[in-house]
Amino acid sequence: MAKYVGSRTQTVIGVGMLCLMGYGLVWPAVACAQQTSWEKAQRAGVQAYKQGRLADAEQQLVTALAKAEQLGLPEQRLTIPLMTLALVYSGQNQPALAEPLYQRVLAIRESTLGAYHLEVAAALDSLAEVYEAQGQYARALPFYERALSIREQTLKPNHPGIASSLENVASLYEAEGQYAQAEPLYQRALSIREKTLKPQHPSVATSLHNLAELYRAQQRFAEAEVVHKRALALRERAFGTQHPSVAISLNRLALVYAGQGQYAQAEAMHQQAVAVHERALGADHAEVATLLNSLAEFYRSYGQYSLAESVQQRTLSIRERALGLDHPDTAGSRHNLAAIYAAQGQPEKAAPLYQRALTAREKTLGPDHPDVAMSVHSLAEVYRGQARYDQAEPLYLRAVATWELHLGGHRADLASSLNNLAELYRRQQQYHQATALALRGLSLREQVYGPDHADVAASLMTLALLYMTEEHYEQAEPLYLRAVSTVEKLWGPDHVGLAAVLEQYALLLRQTKRDGEGRAMQARVQAIRARLGVASAAR
Repeated sequence: MAKYVGSRTQTVIGVGMLCLMGYGLVWPAVACAQQTSWEKAQRAGVQAYKQGRLADAEQQLVTALAKAEQLGLPEQRLTIPLMTLALVYSGQNQPALAEPLYQRVLAIRESTLGAYHLEVAAALDSLAEVYEAQGQYARALPFYERALSIREQTLKPNHPGIASSLENVASLYEAEGQYAQAEPLYQRALSIREKTLKPQHPSVATSLHNLAELYRAQQRFAEAEVVHKRALALRERAFGTQHPSVAISLNRLALVYAGQGQYAQAEAMHQQAVAVHERALGADHAEVATLLNSLAEFYRSYGQYSLAESVQQRTLSIRERALGLDHPDTAGSRHNLAAIYAAQGQPEKAAPLYQRALTAREKTLGPDHPDVAMSVHSLAEVYRGQARYDQAEPLYLRAVATWELHLGGHRADLASSLNNLAELYRRQQQYHQATALALRGLSLREQVYGPDHADVAASLMTLALLYMTEEHYEQAEPLYLRAVSTVEKLWGPDHVGLAAVLEQYALLLRQTKRDGEGRAMQARVQAIRARLGVASAAR
């Protein structure tokens, strides 16, 4: 998932297990000088994994497993190579290969240790993370919940391991848009860490960070700002001002300020976050690219397209070198660069980038992954803008079908595809179909976000435009007014998003013969854009 949650419980336990068990704690009777060839291959594989040499690790571990199985060794002796090889496949973005290995580790641990052992909980977490990485949140949740139950029955009530498990479960609820279920879990995890750890412990900052991100997802920006600032202060005291975790906090605060329409503060904090990461990790590190991507997306959202393009091209270059041409993050940068071109009305540049991102995502993630649906949807958007409706419609329908497979975590994405498919049908004068889709999209967004969210305002505008196209002005106007009120409440009176809503409402005013009001509103639009240095939208 995109949000920063610190080290997962299973990763900590998995690496710790490798560090300890790889040196004979499981088989104390076997001296180093008596190692068999399979054990040598295993140790070489574990060492290669620790050093980040994943291809070498895979080769050694596959060899170790094959030799051990030829010898007919008991399965419990295979836990280390199985677990390490699963971690290797996860690190190579091959969750389909990791899944059966984690399942086998889980079965071994259950049969040898019992159903309520902490190492069983760690195996459950590992398997859940595989499903989570594939966007299968509903499938992952029972594993995280069972791991939490084991830790609650095994550990003391305020053990930090319980806090980590709570955050695993909460993160899935958050991903599924079930914010009310996620919040008390995050708060309980924070409470445990505050009670059991020192006030400045980094894990307290992680819990604060996660809670703040939940608030930001709900556009509760004032609460998110307070909690993120507290997390930032803890990290600066614990690590100093030039640590990667400090850069992450700065980045998230920048997103909070952007959400509040505070352009100058957001830009400065984005740039500060990138600078800290560059000093800590080096200018060409993949994590630097993550923050550069965030900065590029910020510029795109504010219409600063030349800046967005420059930063995103640098992001793509870093990721191609550091991660490879087909890595999901590299595909993400291509997708986002395409979005910059699309926003500037350059479909000839956008379409091949979207297509290349789609191909890479299908290859590495499978045809039904949510990121694949995002590429499909975006390519449909390009075709719709070019009036290539016969090519856009099947792509929208494919995106809708994929979102519905992952409905628990992607109701908002489904709403976006429904909303844009409605606009396609509006342009084809299929008003009945368009209205039904727009109403469903609006309902989904209200379910996910409540009434006062920017995406709800976007759905209101789509529906209002449909009514206006059919000259049902009395139905359109209250929707525009509600959209204006929502956006102004969220972002303030000088946000570029408000200008877009006001411009549409100004058109309605002119069409209903209220030319004076329409001219006054258009003047306000131009003033907002002038203050922000943003070009006027194309008519």
